[in-house]
Amino acid sequence: MRLDDVQPIQYGDVLIDCERWPNTLHVIEHPDGRVLVDTGMFESTPEIDAEFAPRLWPKRIPRDAVCVINTHLHFDHCGGNRLFAGVPLHVQRREREAVREPEYLPAWVEFDGATYVEHDGEVEIVPGVRVVPTPGHTVGHQSVLVDTDDGLVVVGGDVAYTWPDFDAPENESARMLEALRPRRIWLAHTASPRDASTL
Repeated sequence: MRLDDVQPIQYGDVLIDCERWPNTLHVIEHPDGRVLVDTGMFESTPEIDAEFAPRLWPKRIPRDAVCVINTHLHFDHCGGNRLFAGVPLHVQRREREAVREPEYLPAWVEFDGATYVEHDGEVEIVPGVRVVPTPGHTVGHQSVLVDTDDGLVVVGGDVAYTWPDFDAPENESARMLEALRPRRIWLAHTASPRDASTL
């Protein structure tokens, strides 16, 4: 795989503090088939509309994944899981157990045909693609590490919302990811990655 085999797809945006933030999922073009990191969302709820005023473009969500890796199970990262009944959905066990908490939408997590594969810690999902726990945003948040011929690519989900949040000294998960010396890091709500030249 090459560096550009990991790409974002903006499926919508949300309003945060009077500013539109992109909502992205990421696609890994793997030799064994397309791997999705998160699935975005293809519909909303009145509560989400009132708080975030999302704009959604659900046709942008690819439907041909061989597997899905959820960084975590908040609505904007797993709302499209229902499009993938029967497809393996990789998540940390602690995250799936947390779905009972108020900030989750259990109906968007548990659905007919949901095929979750629960992990306890770091594991390789397909050759060259592994997950590592990066708790903070949620107790079971995980980031995705992709080994490419050009270097390591990290898909960090919500390990931070913004690059200043990522750089905060107290963000232990971000510090751990930086220590891996990745060539590129992607976040879910930023339009551009951070390349090694800026780390």
